[in-house]
Amino acid sequence: MSFSRKVAQLVLLEARLEWKNKQSITALLIYSLASIFVTYLAFQQTIDLTTWNSLFWLIMLFASTNAIAKSFLQDSKGLQLYYYSMLSPKQLILAKIIYNLLLLSGLSLVNFFIFQLIFPIEINEIAQYLLSILLGSIGLSTVLTMVAGIVSKANNNAALLAILGFPLLFPLLSIIIQCSMNAINGFDWMVNQQLFIVLISLNLITILLSYLLFPYLWRE
Repeated sequence: MSFSRKVAQLVLLEARLEWKNKQSITALLIYSLASIFVTYLAFQQTIDLTTWNSLFWLIMLFASTNAIAKSFLQDSKGLQLYYYSMLSPKQLILAKIIYNLLLLSGLSLVNFFIFQLIFPIEINEIAQYLLSILLGSIGLSTVLTMVAGIVSKANNNAALLAILGFPLLFPLLSIIIQCSMNAINGFDWMVNQQLFIVLISLNLITILLSYLLFPYLWRE
């Protein structure tokens, strides 16, 4: 079986396991909705554009951490043995990243539309904002998936995910927030072009490092 086909099958397996365990998806949606509702109670629809954008990405940061914390933690010993015997570590980490990317992309779009429904604002460059969401989802999924793999080898201490992940995500989030804020203000594509290139480069570097370094972690 080809490399890409095994990765695709593992992504489908992750989706099936997630679907069978509907509690995790439900808990994730409830967490996001509760965070947005608390924000609504705090601001009562009087919110400026900068605060709106910052709160959206803050909610996405914590929702992403909760979503990806279980990437390796929920795998049983039997499933880990199956992965170890049937898959290469490179296939495993790519499949985990792709699945988490799809999960976070869907979650971010749901949060975005709910946020817009509760706090309607005018986004002058919606295409740029959606691209920021996509690139942000890629960055969050890649960094947190790799950190979740490290945490799984450290007695599955979920608190380590936040401790190790947040410092790595701060530079990424600062660029994402700046890109999305420029999109809200209606700046031209040329203004965000360099920032988008930096985001894409950071995402590619993180994926490459995960692809190259995860096999050494998996052998332990």
